[in-house]
Amino acid sequence: MGEDIVKKLVIFLHGVGSEGAALIGLAKHWQAALPDTAFEAPDGPEPFDMSPHVSGHQWFSVRGVTADNRAERVAAARPAFDATIRTLMTKHGVDDPAQVALVGFSQGAIMALDAVAAGRWPVAAAVAFSGRLSTTDPLASSGTPVLLIHGRDDDVIPFGETEAAAQRLSAAGVAVEAHSLDGLGHSINAVGVRLGRDFLSRKFGAPLQI
Repeated sequence: MGEDIVKKLVIFLHGVGSEGAALIGLAKHWQAALPDTAFEAPDGPEPFDMSPHVSGHQWFSVRGVTADNRAERVAAARPAFDATIRTLMTKHGVDDPAQVALVGFSQGAIMALDAVAAGRWPVAAAVAFSGRLSTTDPLASSGTPVLLIHGRDDDVIPFGETEAAAQRLSAAGVAVEAHSLDGLGHSINAVGVRLGRDFLSRKFGAPLQI
């Protein structure tokens, strides 16, 4: 990368019980469309606590999670999540959140949507695969455009969660683009990969010169 180009940063956020390595492969599909962009896929800050036989990570525990306590758990996870994002920005010399995009799957999507909806991270764009908007707090419009992608056959986080998120975010003034994918369960397919790539390419725009 040339030193005269302001580098952008895409941060992939994995699902519960998984790890960053599960998502970093998306970078090879997106790199050509996002020049001068660094890609990171950190592990969640906590070890997965639902099975001793799974060596994955989590952003928050889902042990005993319910619709009533999920928002509280997401809120409790914010400090560690924010510290992760700040560390990666510092690593790559990216000072402005407007040069960062958050891309989450499942629990990672929950955290990405929370970061934007709470107004803590006015990033360039957020992409949420198979997620939900968990916070019950009033939403803030940070100006961050959001892409929601969800399989209609998802039996882990129902597709209706994306419909509800789109409605709440739109009502708060957030620019939302939502896609439902027929025949897809709790996963990311080639269509979703393309949609995410094209969305980030549009929102990041041309590389900045300094």
